[in-house]
Amino acid sequence: MALNRNYILLFLFSLVMTVSGLASMPPLDRDEPRFVQATKQMVESGDYVDIRFQDASRYQKPIGIYWLQSAAVALSGKGAAAPIWVYRLVSTLGIALAVLGIAWTGTRLFGASAGIAAGLVMAAIFATAFEGRDAKTDAMLLACCVAAQGALAQIYLASRRNEPVAGHLWWVFWLAQGAAILIKGPIAPLLSALTIAVLFAFERDGRWLSKLKVGRGLLLVVLIVLPWLALITWKSDGAFLQQAVGKDMLGKVAQGEESHGLPPGFYMLTYSLFMWPFGLIAVGAGLQALNRLRDDVRLRFCLAWYIPFWLVFELIPTKLPHYVLPAYPGMALLIGWLLTLQPQEANAPLRRWQQWLWWSTAFGLVVVSLGLAAVCVGAPIYLTHTFSWWSIPAAASALGAGYLAFSRQLQVPLARIGAVAACVGIAYGLLFGIIAPSLKPIWLSPAINQAVRVYKPCDTSMLASARYHEPSLVFLVGTKTILTDIDGVAKHLLADPACALGLAPVEDEQKLNGLLAGQGKAASRLTTIDGVNFSSGDKMSLGLYRIAQ
Repeated sequence: MALNRNYILLFLFSLVMTVSGLASMPPLDRDEPRFVQATKQMVESGDYVDIRFQDASRYQKPIGIYWLQSAAVALSGKGAAAPIWVYRLVSTLGIALAVLGIAWTGTRLFGASAGIAAGLVMAAIFATAFEGRDAKTDAMLLACCVAAQGALAQIYLASRRNEPVAGHLWWVFWLAQGAAILIKGPIAPLLSALTIAVLFAFERDGRWLSKLKVGRGLLLVVLIVLPWLALITWKSDGAFLQQAVGKDMLGKVAQGEESHGLPPGFYMLTYSLFMWPFGLIAVGAGLQALNRLRDDVRLRFCLAWYIPFWLVFELIPTKLPHYVLPAYPGMALLIGWLLTLQPQEANAPLRRWQQWLWWSTAFGLVVVSLGLAAVCVGAPIYLTHTFSWWSIPAAASALGAGYLAFSRQLQVPLARIGAVAACVGIAYGLLFGIIAPSLKPIWLSPAINQAVRVYKPCDTSMLASARYHEPSLVFLVGTKTILTDIDGVAKHLLADPACALGLAPVEDEQKLNGLLAGQGKAASRLTTIDGVNFSSGDKMSLGLYRIAQ
């Protein structure tokens, strides 16, 4: 009964950690609006097989996340008019399920206290706090990865102890793999394959793999994935496989894609931010686990979960911080494991190179804690030229979390882990729920959408935008929004002089009027929207235009 209560409390805690900002933060260019706009168009068209952004195919990712977001939209009852928070609920739920999954795994491997600690860590790190507010694939992928790896860990441990394997575990493993493939392709199978490969290389014994029932499991995965894959392959005339596998996946492996090509070491540098504030505690636990690698198969599994996946993604040219998110639960489990040891054993001296790594991570913890506090205070001053009183408790909470997480003892008591998580929750709530939404200059698309609503001359007015082509504009203003150049804006205005609206940089106003003058027309600037396109870093002054009447 107490165990069920722990799971319920962790689930609710995770929801509380990610709920702030769901409704108040505008769509985050550029990936999030591409996902939600594609889902919105499914709702508008009733086509739940094909994936499109406006008229272009969007075949970088499979269908799973779009179906889940479509279900959220349907349950909201708002249809295509559903606001961004409805789509984000899927990610919020994904993080909460991942927290439950890691608590379940930690409890089975190391005991109830370890499970609670691992769950608190996963609910509180910056990576899950951000992904839980971002309507993309990664939160729900994490939930699938944790479910698959949790089942795999229990199958492995039972086999190593010559204990019977629970009959539901292989079902959990393969169902999670099938769902993960529908959400983001081969990431979860890669994670499990790397874990198994490293365990086999270390032990030279793969007999326990028979407990996975591979034949039946692969058949189950095929039954989950094949129906939609066959439909989209037929409907796209093979373009889905060509784009998703040939261009998106293999392109990222072969070379840096989407301007994200970076050298190895990127994930080491970003670790302190995305595992904040528990990165230092996790490194200490991981180093102690390395020193006991040969003595405990549970530690062997957790390290095989994290290290090979991290190394593979360090070697792949295309890098984004969330790519290694599925590896972080392995480190969270080790924090829970360290709680099960006697203090003198858990805090055994580290080797010289391990001390260097620990102190380097400690430096990262200090830098990130100070940096987040500085952002809480400085961002409103820099962008809006005003001081936000919410910055004080936000910065204090971030500094408090960093202070409590900086422990010279490698073993950190469960109560202190809970205190760190509570401080982090306050910091996230204020940062994402109040401070970030108040930074009006960086939210150009909502400002444009508001101007269109105020100034549109007809209910049927459509907007053509030159040079500002962020996908959030399409999601907010409407699917029929035209992303074009200044010539396209002029043609759009001339095609419907009574109702059409155009958006263009004020510096291009003379050129726009020159194009219209040939048809005896002129542009009337209705309003000006000033701000910063945070995706590119460009300052912009955009005019909203219609044909002068």
